[in-house]
Amino acid sequence: MKNLWAPWRAEFILSDDKYKECIFCRALNDDRDEANLLVYRGKSCFCMLNKYPYSPGHLMITPNSHKANIFDLNDDEMLELMKMAGEIQSVLKDLMNPAGFNVGANLGEAAGAGVVDHFHLHIVPRWAGDSNFMPVISDTKVVSQSLDDVYKLLKPKIKGDL
Repeated sequence: MKNLWAPWRAEFILSDDKYKECIFCRALNDDRDEANLLVYRGKSCFCMLNKYPYSPGHLMITPNSHKANIFDLNDDEMLELMKMAGEIQSVLKDLMNPAGFNVGANLGEAAGAGVVDHFHLHIVPRWAGDSNFMPVISDTKVVSQSLDDVYKLLKPKIKGDL
């Protein structure tokens, strides 16, 4: 098995105050954008660099309002968040020329969220041979429920246009 080394993340992991104050609300309510790594303020969302990145250019987009889940976001927040994600990806592509991107959210502590109560979308530029975490776990795939079971669970709940 290969090791993934990310020693700069230890500061966050070992910090006692990481759950005392929402990092996103603190950054939004402070006018020191550079000190807070906040790179863009929109009408209902903003974008900031991840202080503990997985690769250079690792950004997070979050709504201004303190909401934990995607389904808590209103239409304006969702639209601006996704438009901002597209713009940010384009800017990163032009400036850093990555070979690809990881774009996603960790919802809940069990899913790996470092901040569980303020939704945020990660945009992580990737390059061939970078510190991608996937090879570390790619030899093992845990499937706790069959696809048929999951389909039967979800099908009656998903209705209408998505």
